[in-house]
Amino acid sequence: MSSVILRNVNKSYGNLPIVKNLNLEVKDGEFVVLVGPSGCGKSTTLRMVAGLEDITQGDIQIGDRAINDLPPHKRNIAMVFQNYALYPHMSVRENIVFGLKKSGADAETIKTKLADVSEMLKLDEYLDRKPADLSGGQRQRVAMGRALARDADVYLFDEPLSNLDAKLRHHMRTEIARIQHQYNMTAIYVTHDQIEAMTLGDRVVVMRDGIVEQVGSPMEIYLQPANTFVATFIGSPAMNLFEAKVDGEELVFDKYRIPATSIANVDLNVLASHDTVLVGIRPDFFEDSALSLQRSPSDNLFAFDDIQVDLVENLGFDKEIMFTLGGENAKARLDLRSHVQRQETISLSVDLNRVLLFDTSTQGMLINAGEV
Repeated sequence: MSSVILRNVNKSYGNLPIVKNLNLEVKDGEFVVLVGPSGCGKSTTLRMVAGLEDITQGDIQIGDRAINDLPPHKRNIAMVFQNYALYPHMSVRENIVFGLKKSGADAETIKTKLADVSEMLKLDEYLDRKPADLSGGQRQRVAMGRALARDADVYLFDEPLSNLDAKLRHHMRTEIARIQHQYNMTAIYVTHDQIEAMTLGDRVVVMRDGIVEQVGSPMEIYLQPANTFVATFIGSPAMNLFEAKVDGEELVFDKYRIPATSIANVDLNVLASHDTVLVGIRPDFFEDSALSLQRSPSDNLFAFDDIQVDLVENLGFDKEIMFTLGGENAKARLDLRSHVQRQETISLSVDLNRVLLFDTSTQGMLINAGEV
């Protein structure tokens, strides 16, 4: 395996910039996920690494080789596509070993690789079938098998699970994670699905409009988002944001006054230079106050009293409630011990160590969260 380095990489179509000054290093054996909304440049970035798109400006390196001018077949990469890209006239066996034969591998190597991949992905009983005779999940396993059969330096995945149903996506996520860790593969994975990003990546790269907004571990991205875009894009339901007035050492919105000094790592001098800030609270960090009273009195809790519940969605292990706070529609995720019903009132508590503050104008993180 090898590392991948992108330095000041730009891609434009005419005067339209698609990827803007992207810098990223994927370490040897690391699984990095590029995530973002449609059109953010993540697939274009992957295709530039693969050699399927030319670079407008910048450099890409795999291991100690500059690959800007190398054709795809000389980059020693393996790629799994969203649409499988299988040869319809070939059997599963022929699809898996196609790349090995083309690279001149000997018969014994091909036999061994085929056996290993078939057992790993449970494809033994399908080897003589054509792609048309397979389900979507089986075709995707064949596409993965074709990539894994190669001794590539880097493995690239371009939204490989987007055509599968929810149950199969969950299964294939598990398989991809297992295989990547088992073989210590250097992998770059593109998705618009934040669950895939959070569960698969050693590090996550969040992109928007061709720009990298933040790079970090899944928990760093979740707990310490760099700005409101990352805060609301990562996490389901999205983070709640409330505009609050700065009044001395308090944050005021609706009828509530939050003591700013209780928020982790608050800098009162920075706070004093703002008339308003955005208060960010993830739905997961709300608690039913009747239950949070069981916690230690030393916990840094703040209670929003007399909240009217507009809607309750029971999700099995937990439930989501919708309400209005500070003039904004908001959500909280509560566990099953809370028995609140629609149109009832509830007191919601939040640990102020988990409250985030953002600049109202720049949307950037104003004050860092507590330690992850």
